[in-house]
Amino acid sequence: MKNIRQILRHVGKYAKYIDYPLVVTYILLCMIGLVMVYSASMVAATKGTLTGGISVPGTYFYSRQLLYVIMSFGIVFFMAFFLNVKFLEQTKFQKWMMLIIVGLLCATLVIGSNINGSKSWINLGFMNLQASELLKIALILYIPYMIEKKRPRVFKQPKLLTSPIVLAAFCIGLVLLQKDVGQTLLIIIIFFSILFYAGIGVEKTVKYLLMVVIGVVVVGGLALLFGLVPHYLTARFSTLIDPFSNEAGTGYHISNSLLAIGNGGLFGRGLGNSIMKLGYLPEPHTDFIFSIICEELGLVGGLFVICLLFFIVYRAFQLANKTSSYFYKLVCVGIASYIGSQTFVNLGGISGTIPLTGVPLPFISFGGSSMISLSIAMGLLLITAKQIKIDEQYKKENNYNIRSVPSNRRR
Repeated sequence: MKNIRQILRHVGKYAKYIDYPLVVTYILLCMIGLVMVYSASMVAATKGTLTGGISVPGTYFYSRQLLYVIMSFGIVFFMAFFLNVKFLEQTKFQKWMMLIIVGLLCATLVIGSNINGSKSWINLGFMNLQASELLKIALILYIPYMIEKKRPRVFKQPKLLTSPIVLAAFCIGLVLLQKDVGQTLLIIIIFFSILFYAGIGVEKTVKYLLMVVIGVVVVGGLALLFGLVPHYLTARFSTLIDPFSNEAGTGYHISNSLLAIGNGGLFGRGLGNSIMKLGYLPEPHTDFIFSIICEELGLVGGLFVICLLFFIVYRAFQLANKTSSYFYKLVCVGIASYIGSQTFVNLGGISGTIPLTGVPLPFISFGGSSMISLSIAMGLLLITAKQIKIDEQYKKENNYNIRSVPSNRRR
């Protein structure tokens, strides 16, 4: 009983520092995700089209997603009230974190399960662990930590970050070896977003990035010319031009996704009334869940989800601009780029704006690793916001105390 009182006292002490708009937005997204996962998967689950021909109860994916959401809520609650962001700046924590991540990435290549052409998952029994999802969190913490540690010299000597960049590149290479192009792209975006915001070697970074892009274009062009690119990759690019030209072939997924979005109109066909989830879309509960949202809830429902995700990104940048700590700034920017880029890549893929990459929609799509990784990111954002508020209050109190002391006593 005494321990419970201490916990409640501790929660009450820090409750005033919690960023409640972020908490409400997070909970809303998770609840929408639960409802839409059930709606998108209930029919396909009973027919076995999502489970290799084995019929399962209509609540199969919903129940699993509910478990992931409960686990995620527990993680966010613990981080928000009991974890101090300064613990994450400790050298010992950073070393162990990167060591574990590298170990998981290497283990994935050895014992990982091959799903949809990517060897990216380790089967834990109750869920499939995707180490590349945890790598995003690790880099969001590791790169800002190294920049803060070497500041201010690093701004004049970007070479001081050579070792961290090499380690990050090695980890990204391990993800690429898993043949997971979508996750590789997202991790690179997060990595460069942090470096750009920090202002470290921006001119050189842009120059080298342009050289890499030109090199990729040239190599990609030669590979296409000599037929060295896998068929499924060339198909994904070719469908961008006109997915309806080969509706029964390579454009099948995109054309049906666009039809689902168009069928919804302004207010949708009604929750549970999607037609395209009845075997027309291959992954209605994961990659194409936004298409189902638009079909059932219409443009209004789709825009509501986008606005909620945009608010998290906006709030993260807002917090980054409020603090003088480079570690806090860059962690917020890393989380903003994580959620923002993943949202863009998912929506761009299902709308035919960019090639499909199999990236889930944050907090909405079915998936344990993605849900837990994103929730850890939200927890990081909340504890960073909490520390920023505590620091602001401390400064105000100090300034008030200084002003309240008579000038002759101050001297």
